[in-house]
Amino acid sequence: MVRAAHAFDGQRFLPGGAQVHVDGDRIVTVRPWDAPLPDGQRVVDRPFATVLPGLIDTHVHLVGGGEPDALTLDAGRSAAEREQVIRRSLLAQVRAGVTTVRDLGDNRFAVLDRTVREDESSVLGAGPPITSANGHCAALGGEVSGRNELRAAVAMRHDHGAQIVKLVVSGGAMTAGSDLLRLQFDVADVRVVVDEAHRRGLPVTAHAHPVSAVEVCLAAGVDAIEHCTCLTTTGIDTPNAVIAGLAARQIQVCPTFGRLPTLPPSPQAIEVMRRTGMTLQARFAQVGRLHSAGVPLLAGSDGGIHPAKPHGVLAYAVDELVKSGLPADAAVAAATSGAAAACGLAGTTGRLRPGMVADLVIVDGDVRRDVLALTRIRDVVLRGRFVVSDAGSPAPN
Repeated sequence: MVRAAHAFDGQRFLPGGAQVHVDGDRIVTVRPWDAPLPDGQRVVDRPFATVLPGLIDTHVHLVGGGEPDALTLDAGRSAAEREQVIRRSLLAQVRAGVTTVRDLGDNRFAVLDRTVREDESSVLGAGPPITSANGHCAALGGEVSGRNELRAAVAMRHDHGAQIVKLVVSGGAMTAGSDLLRLQFDVADVRVVVDEAHRRGLPVTAHAHPVSAVEVCLAAGVDAIEHCTCLTTTGIDTPNAVIAGLAARQIQVCPTFGRLPTLPPSPQAIEVMRRTGMTLQARFAQVGRLHSAGVPLLAGSDGGIHPAKPHGVLAYAVDELVKSGLPADAAVAAATSGAAAACGLAGTTGRLRPGMVADLVIVDGDVRRDVLALTRIRDVVLRGRFVVSDAGSPAPN
């Protein structure tokens, strides 16, 4: 059993903390902090900490090890080297309290086709992003040309067990020669992917930076949008009609916030800001508008793509959601219950509730008052088993 003075149940902060009782890999009861303790039960007592569901990072690249140009570099790795990077990536996520990740940047199904080990975060995946010939992330093996190949790409991902399809609708900053302001697919192309994926029971998320790409995504009926930056040549410009459309259709938006505050943005991000006039404050303001309009926001870090975005920076993404104007409970929910719902796991994880998988994180401090307490990991319980305790000391048996 874990007992902490503060608690977040995945949707709200619980007054007075909580006792979380675990049996095997499941939560069996959640009781107030000061409830009588069961006789003979071992208690991990954290009087100055917050217990909450394990965090869920909805946008990672496990084949990226945080190097400059990580996704391009990965194309030259052997299968054994790629496996080592994936393993290190998952362990870094666990150490940061992230017990589930959604991989949106696989290389030739290396992530989807492997088996998760008992000390690794649970993984949902999209397989290689579907992109245009020589397009953004083409080095990951997802290039297509023409609508027949788009249909075949969706079928291939379904056959490999993908839980979501990712389509790269615009260019991206992290691929040399790609222009993030240009479209890679039109509305009819995207609709082909959406129809084929939905026919197979899979949602579609779309990488989209310029406002034109977001408008294409809206018209084509995607389920979610990654980045959703709404860039133009003169900065961020998110039309009211776009926000209204996102809210009306409840399209999930992952702004891909989160980076190490001790490092500068990547050279590619700096160039985007120079070219477009985009600022971080304008980005926060835009995401705040999305939240105010009722657009569902997700916490996803884009972890692994460069040194400022290694694996394990999701807590900083939550902090940036707060800086965008989200209340602390909404920001933390974007990394727990909201993320679980987006990943199709609403009945499985993301909540402190009986019957849920016992994925827990305990952090020093009161997250309600300081979301960066999420960076101060005390314990991580993964599927009912302590895998991290006291930031590196041996975990309780």
